Amino acid sequence: MTDHDHTEYGYITDKDKYLNRLKRIEGQARGISRMVDEEQYCIDILTQISALTSALQAVAVGLLDDHLKHCVVDAARLGGDEADIKIKEASDAIARLVRS
Repeated sequence: MTDHDHTEYGYITDKDKYLNRLKRIEGQARGISRMVDEEQYCIDILTQISALTSALQAVAVGLLDDHLKHCVVDAARLGGDEADIKIKEASDAIARLVRS
């Protein structure tokens, strides 16, 4: 088992919500592909790409929030190296989101 193996992650209570959002995002991506295939106006395609990016960012922020509230808080209660690892993971994830 690795450090990432866990029987239950923080997002598990919202799993259906995340899956539904991701299915909508998947549909949006297919729609954008269809728009390109149908040679639609570039600004309309860019507008849809912006909406898709925002939807993905909303999922990412939700997952990060769940991670902080569950995985990081649980590790912080235990203390030691695990707490440091979880805080570093969260910091790295935030840095990736800020750069994107």
